Amino acid sequence: MEAVITVIALLFLLFVVLGAYATVKVIGAAKRGVDRTVSQARRTVEDTTLRARTFTQPGPAGQIAQLRLTLRTSMRATQDALHSGVAEDESLKESLGLFERLSVHGRELDDELKRLESEPDKRTLSTRLPELRERTERITQSADSLRWAARDRARRFAADDLDSLSEQIDVEAGALRHWTTEPGPTASWPEAPAPDMATSSGQTWPEPPQSRPADEPPRSAITPPVQRPTYPWQKKPRPESTT
Repeated sequence: MEAVITVIALLFLLFVVLGAYATVKVIGAAKRGVDRTVSQARRTVEDTTLRARTFTQPGPAGQIAQLRLTLRTSMRATQDALHSGVAEDESLKESLGLFERLSVHGRELDDELKRLESEPDKRTLSTRLPELRERTERITQSADSLRWAARDRARRFAADDLDSLSEQIDVEAGALRHWTTEPGPTASWPEAPAPDMATSSGQTWPEPPQSRPADEPPRSAITPPVQRPTYPWQKKPRPESTT
């Protein structure tokens, strides 16, 4: 009885642990989904705000907003391209590592530009703009180079695969069209048997009678009657009357 209770307790404890683990996994997945949604919404709001500032704020403030928008757009596009391509091409891992190093400089520049958006000294912003623009161009050009190289590589692989597939299809199509017209079996009459030499002439003669031995008398056509013996008790035959 104690063994049964122990087994039941262990099973109950196992179910509780599995339930807790599944709950934690579900909560973690839900939290990651919420964080991802929130981050995407925040990026969309920030990009929309920056795009609006480029049109509503002339001067250095609008130019800084344009630099931030250009930097964020280039870095995000490169990140999406590399992360989507590394699942199919393992050689992009090195490129992804280089992009992570580039992202450090990009985040530093984005933070600096964000702080300068609220800078009231327009003259200082004007003097800093050439250097900030140069840094932004260097980072975006490096990011664009990685992105386009990854896309060209994927497109080249797709083109090579298409060329190989086209060649195989051409070979198969040629094999399907290359049929041979071999004559099929034709119905023929069986050959007539060779003519017999005995029956080749038009007239046939009856076979001659076989020769009989010399000591065998010839047989008559009608066998003569055999004369029966007479006995004394038989009556004499009555003579026929002449009348």
